[in-house]
Amino acid sequence: MNNQNEARDVLLDLKNIKKYYPIQAGIFRKTVGHVKAVDDVSLYVKKGETLGLVGESGCGKTTLGKCIVRLHRPTSGELRYKFGNKYRNLLSLNKKESLDARKKIQMVFQDPYSSLNPVKNIFTAFDEPLKIHGWSNADERKDRIAELLESVNLRADYMYRYPNEFSGGQRQRICIARAMCVNPELIVCDEPVSALDVSIQAQVLNLMKDLQKELGLTYVFIAHDLSVVEYMSDRIAVMYLGKVVELASAKRLYYHFEHPYTEALLSAIPIPKIGGEKRQRIVLEGDVPSPANPPAGCRFHTRCHKSMDICKTQAPTFRPLKNDPDHMVACHLADTADA
Repeated sequence: MNNQNEARDVLLDLKNIKKYYPIQAGIFRKTVGHVKAVDDVSLYVKKGETLGLVGESGCGKTTLGKCIVRLHRPTSGELRYKFGNKYRNLLSLNKKESLDARKKIQMVFQDPYSSLNPVKNIFTAFDEPLKIHGWSNADERKDRIAELLESVNLRADYMYRYPNEFSGGQRQRICIARAMCVNPELIVCDEPVSALDVSIQAQVLNLMKDLQKELGLTYVFIAHDLSVVEYMSDRIAVMYLGKVVELASAKRLYYHFEHPYTEALLSAIPIPKIGGEKRQRIVLEGDVPSPANPPAGCRFHTRCHKSMDICKTQAPTFRPLKNDPDHMVACHLADTADA
């Protein structure tokens, strides 16, 4: 956070978040190492914005999203959330405070087919969380469910149907409505349209944008489709092997990127061009290194086409650019501000 005005707008502040999974072996299940799924990530999300998280499969973006909603408890770090005018660490809340906090942070999962219980109708899927969060009047709960379904362009009487009676796009709209049922402020969206047809994707994305504008929602939008992320996001964080390697506004990142990994990702976006020079595709060689044993120095140097000797021994610091303090990058090639 670069100034006091910006700090006042921050809804969620992640400080040095790590999520390590133990590797156990032998008869006594002794821990012999750790998979570093998320390794020292610091980000902030401003109220009303959409922060995009992108990267290859296995980079840690979904794990980070699940840490934010506390489906996974971080190994270390702080999740500072703004309650009124005061920030509190979500990881230090007691049981009652945690229940109250869950009203404010919800999640939309990747697969709408597995997100809903096939043996329970839609009414039950909405009714149970409303009961847990204090909606004691049955008529009020029913009216609330009808209102939510209509807000995502579905009929109110659909609440008595079962998940198998809906298409993929309808199910995802139901999942979005369910995430909003307790009036959250922040919604983590884990690849919410990747399982849908392209024509349906556009409908769901436009719906999410409309709901954000109407309700003042804040999104953390996780995806691997870079075109979708550009359309949805205000700022974008690029992750590689558990770390954020670049962070900038969507407009700047797509046309003034600094990290070679970001360059390679963006080169994969298909752009139709008639009668002009075609953009050169940068194909990354080799596989992503194991998060249980990441390379020394810069973690990307084993696949980077611009790698230098310093990259193999010294890890770059995540710093702002000299000419743009809002553009952060971890690369020895970038012209960053001094530490």
